[in-house]
Amino acid sequence: MNKLNFSHFKGDFLGGLTAGIVALPLALAFGVSSGLGPSAGLYGAIFVSFFAAFFGGTETQISGPTAPMTAVSMFVIGGLIASFDGDVSKALPSILTIFLLSGLMQVGLGLIGFGNYIKYIPYPVVSGFMTAIGVIIILTQISPAIGYYPKEDAEFVNQFKPLAEEIILDNILHEEMQQGVLVLEEITETIKRAQNISEEQILMESKVLAGTEASGVIGSIKVLFNALENIKYIEFLLALGTIIIIYSFKRITKVIPSTLIALIIMSGISIIFNLDYRTIETIPGGIPAPNFRIFSEFSINNISPYIFTAFTLALLGAIDSLLTSVVADNMTKTKHKPNKELIGQGIGNSIGAIFGGIPGAGATIRTVVNINAGGKTRISGMVAGIILLIILLSLGPIASLIPAAVLAGILITVGISVMDYKGLKAIPYMPKAEVAIMLIVLILSSVWNLVYAVGVGLVIASLMFMKKIGDLTSQKSSIIQLKEDAWDDEVNIPDKVFIKHIEGPLFFGSTSEFQQLAEQLPEDANVIVIRLGKMPYIDQSGLYAMEDVLVDLVNSDKKVLLVSLVGQPKYMFERIDIIPNLIPKEHLFSNFEECLTWIKNSSL
Repeated sequence: MNKLNFSHFKGDFLGGLTAGIVALPLALAFGVSSGLGPSAGLYGAIFVSFFAAFFGGTETQISGPTAPMTAVSMFVIGGLIASFDGDVSKALPSILTIFLLSGLMQVGLGLIGFGNYIKYIPYPVVSGFMTAIGVIIILTQISPAIGYYPKEDAEFVNQFKPLAEEIILDNILHEEMQQGVLVLEEITETIKRAQNISEEQILMESKVLAGTEASGVIGSIKVLFNALENIKYIEFLLALGTIIIIYSFKRITKVIPSTLIALIIMSGISIIFNLDYRTIETIPGGIPAPNFRIFSEFSINNISPYIFTAFTLALLGAIDSLLTSVVADNMTKTKHKPNKELIGQGIGNSIGAIFGGIPGAGATIRTVVNINAGGKTRISGMVAGIILLIILLSLGPIASLIPAAVLAGILITVGISVMDYKGLKAIPYMPKAEVAIMLIVLILSSVWNLVYAVGVGLVIASLMFMKKIGDLTSQKSSIIQLKEDAWDDEVNIPDKVFIKHIEGPLFFGSTSEFQQLAEQLPEDANVIVIRLGKMPYIDQSGLYAMEDVLVDLVNSDKKVLLVSLVGQPKYMFERIDIIPNLIPKEHLFSNFEECLTWIKNSSL
C-alpha cells in the first residue's frame, strides 16, 4: 500500500482538477469510438485514473482511456458484438471479461518484473503502431463527422439481405444439429421455422453485416463515397467547427484545454439554436454499478479467440504507461517504479472492467497538464478520477446532449496528434531495415490487424537484430596464425599454433560461422588456442556448436587450449561436461601469458 502525502494537497488538487477536465471530452470520445458508448469511456477514466494512481509507481501519472488502447479495444468489441448478432447487451459480459483478463495480465507482468524490459521494444515498431493508430482513428471518424451511419443507410443495408437470410438459415440448421433433431423425418419442422423468419430478423442481421463491412480502415474507405453522397451538413459543420476551435484556441492560451472549450461551444450552439443533430448515447446517471454478468455468464468459448488480444492490450498498456512515466520523470526529476506501475495499471483496468469501463493507460497529455498545474503526488491522479465521478453524477443528463459529430471532430484531432511525425520525418535518413519494419507495422496495423501487426513487427525486428549481432560477432571472431591479425600480446607464437578469437556472445545467430573452425584449420595445426575473454554469454545453440567443434578437434588429435573462460560460459561448459571430459582442467588458462608459457614448456 502506498502512503498518501498530503503536504502538496493544493497543487495535487489543482493538477487533478485540471487533468480531470481535460480527460472529460477525451473519455467520452474514446467511449463512443470503442463502440460501447460514452459512459464506458467515462467509467474507464474514473476507475483507471483513481486506482492506477493509488496503486501505481509513478507519483504524477494520470491514467485513462488512450488512443492506442481504444483502437485495440475496438477490435475486441467489434468482433464480439458481431458474434452475438449485433446485440451489445449479450456481448458485453464477454467484452468486459477480456478487459478484466487484460488487467490481471498487467498485474502479472508487474509481478514477474516485466517492466524492466519495456525499454527493449524497438522504436520502429512503436512508431509504425502509433502512426497506424492515428490513421485508423481519422479514417473511422470521417463518417460520423459528416453524419453518415452505414447501419441507417437503407440502400447499403439492403445489399446484405440475401447473405443475412443465408446466415439465419445456417444458424437454424446448426442449432437443430446441436439438439439432435435435424433428421429427414422432421425436415418439415425445419422448413416451417425457415418460413417463419421475419423481415425484422433479416433486417437486423443485415444491419450487423453492414456494420461489420463498414468497420475498420478498409470498411471506412469502402463506404466513403456513400458517406459523401449522404452527407449531413449540420453534422459536418459541427465537426469542422470543433476542429477549428481546438487548433485555434491553442494559439490564444494553453491554460484552458482547447478540447473542452470546443466541446462546450459547439454543444452550446447546437442546444441553443435547437439544431437538428445526432446526440451521443444517453449517459446513465448515478454511481456506476458492477457488472456481475462477467462472472455469472462467463464462457471460455466466447473469450478463447481473444486471449492473445487480451495479452496485447496488457502489453500495449504497459508500453503506453511506462513511456508516459519516463516523460513524468524528466519533468519532475524523479524516478518511477516500472513494475509497481504495471501492477497499479492492471488493478485499475481490472476494476474498471468490472464496472463497465474500457481499458486505459498512462496518458501523456493529461500527465503533463497535471504536472504543469502543480500535481506532485499520486493524490492528483485520484482527484482526477473523483472529479470525473462528480461530473458524471451531476452533469450526466446534460452530457447526453453532446453532438456525436463534436466527439468525432475531437477524435480526428486526437488521431492527427497521435501520429509519430518524428519517425515519419526521419524515413529518408533511417536504415532501410528500420524503415521497412515501421512501414510493415503501419500498413498491417491499418488494413489488417493491430494485434498481429505488432507481433509481426517484433519478430522481424528481432530477427534483423539477431542477424546484425551475428554478423558483427562473426566479423570480430577470427583464426590467426603467427602474426596475422594478431592481438598485441600475441608475439613469438610457435609454429603450428593457431589462435581463435571470439568477441561477443556465441548464440544461435553466430554459430554457423563458428562451426567452420575445423574446416578452416590447416592439416599441420597441432595446437588450437581459443581466446574467450570477450565472450560474456553463450546460449544453448552456441554451447552445442562449441561442443561439436571441440569433439571434431579432439578426435583429430588436436590440443585445444581455452583461455579466459569465466562466468556463465564456464558454468555451461561444466554442466554438459565439456570440462573436464573434452577439455581437461590443465588446458584451461586464466590469461594468454600462462597459456603461451605452457605451450613453450610442453613438448608438442
